[in-house]
Amino acid sequence: MWDTLDLGNAEVLRELYTLLNENYVEDDDNMFRFDYSPEFLLWALRPPGWLLQWHCGVRVSSNKKLVGFISAIPANIRIYDSVKKMVEINFLCVHKKLRSKRVAPVLIREITRRVNLEGIFQAVYTAGVVLPKPVATCRYWHRSLNPRKLVEVKFSHLSRNMTLQRTMKLYRLPDVTKTSGLRPMEPRDIKAVQELTNSYLKQFHLAPVMDEEEVAHWFLPQEHIIDTFVVENSSGKLTDFLSFYTLPSTVMHHPAHKSLKAAYSFYNIHTETPLLDLMNDALIIAKLVRNSLLVIPCVSQICILEYIKHLVFSSTWWGDLFEILLIVDSQRKNFDEVFFFNLMAIFIINSVVT
Repeated sequence: MWDTLDLGNAEVLRELYTLLNENYVEDDDNMFRFDYSPEFLLWALRPPGWLLQWHCGVRVSSNKKLVGFISAIPANIRIYDSVKKMVEINFLCVHKKLRSKRVAPVLIREITRRVNLEGIFQAVYTAGVVLPKPVATCRYWHRSLNPRKLVEVKFSHLSRNMTLQRTMKLYRLPDVTKTSGLRPMEPRDIKAVQELTNSYLKQFHLAPVMDEEEVAHWFLPQEHIIDTFVVENSSGKLTDFLSFYTLPSTVMHHPAHKSLKAAYSFYNIHTETPLLDLMNDALIIAKLVRNSLLVIPCVSQICILEYIKHLVFSSTWWGDLFEILLIVDSQRKNFDEVFFFNLMAIFIINSVVT
């Protein structure tokens, strides 16, 4: 039976957390599974303009157990010079015991129907499987901050002819950041961060457009959820910023370690600070604040590949690629001339293993 989940209800929010915690994305070897906290789910699923009916669940009729979920959140997406109101589809999850029952296509049709009722007929989503006609294909990268613990949980492995001590030396970082004027974002920075974001994203053919309310929601720091640091020059102007959100993963089948806390790179926008310096500072902050691992997925762009090489990034366990697709009027449409590089999709990982 269908249900619309009221995430303002703590009991319902806990049900969704349990469903995702026990059944959501795992690596191919079933060793790690994303562990979205209830607070993180509220941040991800209730941005400005969210609608209750877009939190769509499926329950068992007899005992009302939640066994499926799919969500949509609103987004203004610019395609070339045209801005379209769309939704971003996320958190498609079906209970493991129902994986062969064709529940996922039914969930997709239902969220499509609910979104269509609001006069919206376009959506963006990502998938970690091969699907026809993606807008873009992105590769995941990670950068270890705590190699010892990552090796212990088998997230990482020592390469040939490398000892643990040599690996720890390779990944060692300074104790302090390099960029002067780097500080946590504050409410007074919202307007400047919005201008930086929208101005920077103009160079891409497909990118989100954010107003001040959205910037406040997505970027203002929240403990254990989102961290944003801005660079303020000597005249008081904001010139750059970096951000990452925190997302732990459950470590399964390990006798000692149960959790791998992670921080995903979100938006990293630079106008004066070299990107290499900005990202190196992101690594340092992530290590000091969260202390373990940093993972960053991104597309193959020269400037990005340069800092990946210099900052010792590697491919990650999620699978090499994920695809970004744009659904237009319920049909897949390939933007052959569009180069997609949305820094919102550049998520990261950085963690403490407990």
